[in-house]
Amino acid sequence: MDQMGGSINEALRDDELRSVLAKLESQRDKEVFGLVCKRWLHLQSTERRRLSARAGPHMLRKMAARFSRLHELDLSQSLSRSFYPGVTDSDLSVIANGFNCLRLLTLQNCKGVTDAGIIAIGSGLSSLQSLDVSYCRKLTDKGLSAVAQGCSDLRALHLAGCRFITDALLHALSNNCHSLQHLALQGCTNISDSGLSDLVNGCQQIEFLDINKCSNIGDIGVSSVSKACSSSLKTLKLLDCYRVGDESIISLATFCKNLETLIIGGCRDISDASINLLASSSCKGSLKNLRMDWCLNITDSSLSCILLQCRNLEALDIGCCEEVSDAAFQGLNGGEVELTLTLKVLKVSNCPKISVAGIAMVLEKCQMLKYLDVRSCPQITKGGCDEAGLQFPQSCKVNFTGSLGEPDVFL
Repeated sequence: MDQMGGSINEALRDDELRSVLAKLESQRDKEVFGLVCKRWLHLQSTERRRLSARAGPHMLRKMAARFSRLHELDLSQSLSRSFYPGVTDSDLSVIANGFNCLRLLTLQNCKGVTDAGIIAIGSGLSSLQSLDVSYCRKLTDKGLSAVAQGCSDLRALHLAGCRFITDALLHALSNNCHSLQHLALQGCTNISDSGLSDLVNGCQQIEFLDINKCSNIGDIGVSSVSKACSSSLKTLKLLDCYRVGDESIISLATFCKNLETLIIGGCRDISDASINLLASSSCKGSLKNLRMDWCLNITDSSLSCILLQCRNLEALDIGCCEEVSDAAFQGLNGGEVELTLTLKVLKVSNCPKISVAGIAMVLEKCQMLKYLDVRSCPQITKGGCDEAGLQFPQSCKVNFTGSLGEPDVFL
């Protein structure tokens, strides 16, 4: 290049430099690229797609000018290290006017945000595909309905802890956001079966639905979802939805052939009858994660069916199912010598009828086990397992005495 008497900047066009930048794999190399000169810094900035920041309106305007093609912006606040005043409606107005290419916006725990700011997002970011306002506790149907109306290509909406949300928002989503795939409504206790039924009239591509702790949801709402989203639904979370019973599980077993994750912990009216049907349904090959702790009517019969027929199951939680005993595992050592389970996580905490003998049967067929929870099982102790000569997989963590409040593994 020196022999030609020119510089690399004179020889390469912007699109050629962008091609070079695109071939750099690590973020560090991309940052170094921007240190060469102002031109390269400008190109590096305009090609940046993701950014996490804490900034006020003045700095956000500068960021919008520099990162003009940004697709993903995360302004989430930490629960333990929040800063004053945090993200405000003024910040959201700047974002709505400055980041025109934005596809994903994350605002978790931004407690200062109100409907006014979210309305600005709805009117300014028509290309938005994902919005996470979990635990933005001031938001209501008014603001989020504006997002539904203005962002018709919305694919994911996370609203955990937004307690003022009602069926009115689900109606707005149904009318405007037909491509919606992920919807998280944990703790939105004002939504009902009617709202869910309304939602799936227009949103029939839902893959992920979290309605944990939505206490007004029952069999009618769940059945509506299973029928309308029969081919798309992969994850359904119903933790502590105490109105949900066998009718919901039967509907899921009948229609949802691609179901991968089902959480029904605390749904105490669910019985062996529906779980047996689930185990023999068309989703038995797709089911990977099943949480049914505190389902007090579950017994050895249905658990045995799950273990024998759901061959791709990776995580199973039957904590506090007090009627389950060693007999549930006896079928594992039956006629099929080649039977090997893919189970990686098994949680049987507070199951008083399960003993070391039952765990021995599990270990014989679960060679991929990585986590075993046997807390508060009076017949299972570390000493008892050692005395019985149990051989746990090398990478398996066995929790004998840990806190019951620890985070869930996989589930």
